[in-house]
Amino acid sequence: MGDSLAFHGPGGPLPADDTRLWPNVAAAALDGRAELVAGIGWTARDAWWSLTRDPRVWALLPSIDVFVLAVGSMDTLPSPLPTALREGIRYLRPDRLRRWVRRAYVTAQPHLARVLRGRPVALPPALTVRYLDRCWRAVRALRPDLPVVGIVPSVHRSAAYAYVHTGHAAAVAAVRAWSARRAVPLLDLPTLVRPHLGGTEANPDGLHWGWPAHRVVGRALAETITRVPPGR
Repeated sequence: MGDSLAFHGPGGPLPADDTRLWPNVAAAALDGRAELVAGIGWTARDAWWSLTRDPRVWALLPSIDVFVLAVGSMDTLPSPLPTALREGIRYLRPDRLRRWVRRAYVTAQPHLARVLRGRPVALPPALTVRYLDRCWRAVRALRPDLPVVGIVPSVHRSAAYAYVHTGHAAAVAAVRAWSARRAVPLLDLPTLVRPHLGGTEANPDGLHWGWPAHRVVGRALAETITRVPPGR
């Protein structure tokens, strides 16, 4: 389960079966196949909603070999508007009003992120951990021996957020504490992708990744999975 980092390449979103995406790079290294359940802007809360509401996910759970909970990165992003209002823009009518409001918000977002110093974030760390734990407990209730792997929330270098990421450190601390409590191994995304952000092969939005980063993350995930004993 992931967010847009799992299916965006250097030029934008791609079908989930594109072999260059990091979930598929990891699966290929393990001689397996990835089943990606993800959405743009997904937080840990969205993963919980999908896990409990999507019958396709229910169908997948009995047959998978490892559950990768790759959400939490978008939780850390500045969100000047409360999530309910920001996501509600898509429902505005007429179309002209919706487009105007969206343009206004996109224009204002970097200025507000700077003025408000990156707060509030899309999902506070305490809620991120709450929903990660709900996902973990639900999966382990159904599959007690199923290995679970998480991620350290990723970083960005994005002008859309005025390069502000002050909510990241608190989220990382909370996720690491949860990981230690539940013995869930974490893939350290910041260490893996930071050298690739802003490079010539990176996504120009400064948030998503280019193919070198996808390869590095996919291979690192495969290595992490091989070291995880059953039931961890």
